[in-house]
Amino acid sequence: MNNYEILKYQQIKDEFFIREALTEAQSAALLGEVPIGAVIVANQEIIARGHNLRETLADPTAHAEIVALRAAAVVNGHWRLTGMTLYCTLEPCPMCAGALVQARIERLVYGAADPKAGAAGTLMNIVQDFRLNHRLKVTSGVLELECGQILKDFFRNRR
Repeated sequence: MNNYEILKYQQIKDEFFIREALTEAQSAALLGEVPIGAVIVANQEIIARGHNLRETLADPTAHAEIVALRAAAVVNGHWRLTGMTLYCTLEPCPMCAGALVQARIERLVYGAADPKAGAAGTLMNIVQDFRLNHRLKVTSGVLELECGQILKDFFRNRR
């Protein structure tokens, strides 16, 4: 494969897994939760899924990414999630970005940027801060319009 073919293949994979995260976001919306979804992939296979459950669990830490990280650690049998990729519909907040670093996730792929709390390049960049002991590879803007639209629709319907 040449470089173009490799990049195209990676783009197709990223879009596939972001669509899976969007399915999780739709599950959150059905519960009345802010529609954010995440999946964790190891060896090209989804090993964990998560969507926002803050209202359902009355837990301020029950963000999609944290729910998925906890599930992946159980499947993995260890807290270190090296070599894994987290796909998320929205750029992680500072709490989630810190958790991704702590879990040693290798790569983060997200859809929509978060201008209010984004910690993977928008407001700050915790996941690539050189002062920390681990940094993630980041791909942003994958299916950005679809990921942003589900949030816009949710908040428009709540008003």
